[in-house]
Amino acid sequence: MKLPFTIDLAGKVAIVTGAGGVLCSVFSEALAICGAKVALLGRSEEPLITVAERITAGGHSAQWYKCDVLVRRELEECRERILADFGACDILINGAGGNDPRATTDREYHEPGGFDEGVRSFFNLDEEGIAGVFHLNFLGTLLPTQVFAADMTEKTSAVIINISSMNAFNPLTKIPAYSGAKAAVSNLTQWLAVHFSKTGIRVNAIAPGFFITKQNRSLLFDENGEASTRAGKILAATPMGRFGEAEELLGTLLWLISDEASGFVTGIVVPVDGGFSAYSGV
Repeated sequence: MKLPFTIDLAGKVAIVTGAGGVLCSVFSEALAICGAKVALLGRSEEPLITVAERITAGGHSAQWYKCDVLVRRELEECRERILADFGACDILINGAGGNDPRATTDREYHEPGGFDEGVRSFFNLDEEGIAGVFHLNFLGTLLPTQVFAADMTEKTSAVIINISSMNAFNPLTKIPAYSGAKAAVSNLTQWLAVHFSKTGIRVNAIAPGFFITKQNRSLLFDENGEASTRAGKILAATPMGRFGEAEELLGTLLWLISDEASGFVTGIVVPVDGGFSAYSGV
């Protein structure tokens, strides 16, 4: 991996939730290259093992921990293990998140008479699916912060980075729960920044535009690799006319983590979106 620039994270402990995913695995590797000891948290062992092996093969420090960010007991057990393995957290990346098909409408618009049998509309979205999306994205950010930030308050310098989304600024059709949950993450980021402002903790968020991940690949491309209709709409609304590459988030990530570069920056949500948030459509 080639970083846009490096920062000195020697001696720092970084905890990354959702570390088995496309974006957060790249974040984890970048932090390790900069010298941090990285704790990789996630629900599935296999991707975590793959990321940990890739990082350690490069001569850097990482350890994986199977953990559900919605189960406080598991988070607290992870905290104790990480304290024993690496020490107290300096950098927390709240990257766990996602959507649920049960909380997604089949159509972009509801039109008069649009109650066709078998069609998932706003009016019959599954309550458990909606709650699950809010829990994963919002509580999945709040609970790890409760567990790991307690140690961070005693440090002179610490950083929390939440992962919001462009959906928080401009909600996409079909995914009301995910858009609302990410808006809540952005709001929580501001709240935490103020709440922790008398400690050494800075809290900011990154709002990625459209990047290809394991979760959205099947929605953006068909079996032949051709862009879907929805992908075409996304690209048409992105002035740069392409999807982002995960590594293109690293400059923002490292800037927000570096006290030297952003020591007076807290409570912001940074779009990295190829111009999506700036474009009115005309």
